[in-house]
Amino acid sequence: MVTIRSLIGGTAFLLVVGSLASAIAAGEAALAPIQATSSAAECDERGRYLVKIAGCNDCHTAGYAEAAGKIPEKDWLTGDRIGWRGPWGTTYPGNLRLYMQHLSEEQWVLTARTTRFRPPMPWFVFRDMTEQDLRAIYRFIRGLGPAGEEAPDYLPPDQKPPEPYISFPQTPKQP
Repeated sequence: MVTIRSLIGGTAFLLVVGSLASAIAAGEAALAPIQATSSAAECDERGRYLVKIAGCNDCHTAGYAEAAGKIPEKDWLTGDRIGWRGPWGTTYPGNLRLYMQHLSEEQWVLTARTTRFRPPMPWFVFRDMTEQDLRAIYRFIRGLGPAGEEAPDYLPPDQKPPEPYISFPQTPKQP
């Protein structure tokens, strides 16, 4: 049996829920600019962190490993002229700051997910990163701005690179 009291109680409940939902929505709308700013800063910090722990600077920042990471951030990720020579030929750590200027964020995510780079680039680590992590890396590198020069071009296995280069031992091919 429906009573007036249950109808009034039910209506009051719906009014309270509706008011709360409106208040929450209004509060979220009011906070949106703050969260966007916070998210951008968090994304920048996340990108910086990922670049550090993923070892991007180890190859893509000249002198980084030798200086135990004590290279100013303004000099990060501008590539290196040290070649990495192995059965694949000789590759050079690219200038990521120039590279990212030519890609949209969507292109970067697609590239990171589908491209197999030549050694010693551990391209497979991108497959294990979340899309948010890939986007954070992109935004961080783009935020550094363009700097430096392009890295030398890849050399096929039959061409000896100029020094300096690091030579990898010949190893059997993996299946």
